[in-house]
Amino acid sequence: MIEFTDWARDILGRSQEAARRFNPEAKIRLAGTPAGVEARLTDRPELDDQQVDVAGVTLYVQAGLEGLVDIEEPHDRLVLRPAGSIPNHRGAH
Repeated sequence: MIEFTDWARDILGRSQEAARRFNPEAKIRLAGTPAGVEARLTDRPELDDQQVDVAGVTLYVQAGLEGLVDIEEPHDRLVLRPAGSIPNHRGAH
């Protein structure tokens, strides 16, 4: 199961909104990496992706990706933490 912090929902929503200005079909795909998780722009899912709706944003999530998607500073970097982790403090963002 994949979960999202409020901060991650906000960042992903703004990112997809910006991408759609250039390509109305643009979606964000979350994929696992050796470092955790990465957001990539795409216009279609991979064969095994799950479609997940997060606060009005449709994301494609790589099959098997589990945990809590959160944000870390600097630069609003996406991170994947174990399910049930305590979200990072958003501060003034």
